[in-house]
Amino acid sequence: MSATQPEVSRKLGAAGRLNEWVNARFPLQKLLAEHITEYYASKNLNFWYGFGVLSMFVLVIMIVSGIFLTMSYKPSATEAFASVEYIMRDVEYGWLIRYIHSTGASAFFVVVYLHMFRALLYGSYKKPRELVWILGMLIYLALMAEAFFGYMLPWGQMSYWGAQVIISLFGALPLIGEPLVEWIRGDFFISDITLNRFFALHVIALPLVLVFLVVLHIIALHEVGSSSPDGVEIKENKDARGVPVDGVAFHPYHTYKDVVYITIFLILFSLVVFFAPTAGGFFLETANFDPADPLVTPEAIHPVWYFTPFYAILRAVPDKLGGVILMGAAVMVLFFLPWLDRCKVKSIRYRGWQYKVALGLFAVSFVVLGWLGLMPATGFYLILTQIFTVIYFAFFLFMPIYTSMEKTKPVPERVVYHA
Repeated sequence: MSATQPEVSRKLGAAGRLNEWVNARFPLQKLLAEHITEYYASKNLNFWYGFGVLSMFVLVIMIVSGIFLTMSYKPSATEAFASVEYIMRDVEYGWLIRYIHSTGASAFFVVVYLHMFRALLYGSYKKPRELVWILGMLIYLALMAEAFFGYMLPWGQMSYWGAQVIISLFGALPLIGEPLVEWIRGDFFISDITLNRFFALHVIALPLVLVFLVVLHIIALHEVGSSSPDGVEIKENKDARGVPVDGVAFHPYHTYKDVVYITIFLILFSLVVFFAPTAGGFFLETANFDPADPLVTPEAIHPVWYFTPFYAILRAVPDKLGGVILMGAAVMVLFFLPWLDRCKVKSIRYRGWQYKVALGLFAVSFVVLGWLGLMPATGFYLILTQIFTVIYFAFFLFMPIYTSMEKTKPVPERVVYHA
């Protein structure tokens, strides 16, 4: 004889009854099953697949630390710098919150760049994950905008003059350039109103956009399934229950691994926060510890390290408009990667030497351009910048040719474990 509803409720206990009540009104159990406990990923995911989770983890760190910073920060040209000093010196643990946020910005780009590189290694941008890649690129654009607006908020020398340089680039656009620059600044020069609107975008608008895009990115990923280091689609080989034979439930099998990645990340992150928060001027420039002064130009103006590859590309062309177009193209070309790559094989494990060499040169060019973006754009540095800019774009422009010529290895039907 079946148990009555009151008897079932008594057996469930208070927590069980609450869970039952919530699920009758909101599909919590269904969401957890679809995206965690019954979402199957390849058995052989390696450490490269941990950077996606780390990206979300750092996003949470940035949002939480940002909330605490806004409690004491004043978005005013006359008070912004002093309020940051107040946070650092007088707010209890304010120095720690500020350094967590500033170090978190660099950590965010480190894990995002490595996450993107993993996609290049294992073809995670190829069919059926084109939309996942595009959404990821939109996240990257939103992250760049978020970082730029946040960089101005301390109202230090590099914040002010960096914003001056970057905003003035839009003035190179024909016809609409000058009105666009004035519209972005909200004034005829960078002023209090500029700081206020950048604060609003950094604190409210862009975080909402980022969270929304991340949710879409995850939904799109879970619809088509995660890629694997072998490029094998595990959804194509299922057992009688409809479960991928080469897959395991994301929780607990991969979430436990993610805890290890997060622990290692927190150790490294803490070492930077407590022992080298400025990274010798690499994460926080020395000039930014001086208040903004429109009458005194810093000796060298350059953006933070995560923007320097594109800043170097901007300076590779003598013409200002040409440099702006080239810099924009350096980012936008990434959107077309799924259609530029003509190779049928996804994973670099089974691809030809052409792609391996091209990807290696591309990675080197990106790192070297990042260094060159910190150097003066003159003499030998300028020549190097132009050479590595050519290498950067050659990776994409010649991709349809060299990926069509690749002599690939046979791809296994099942996932393979590599020592």
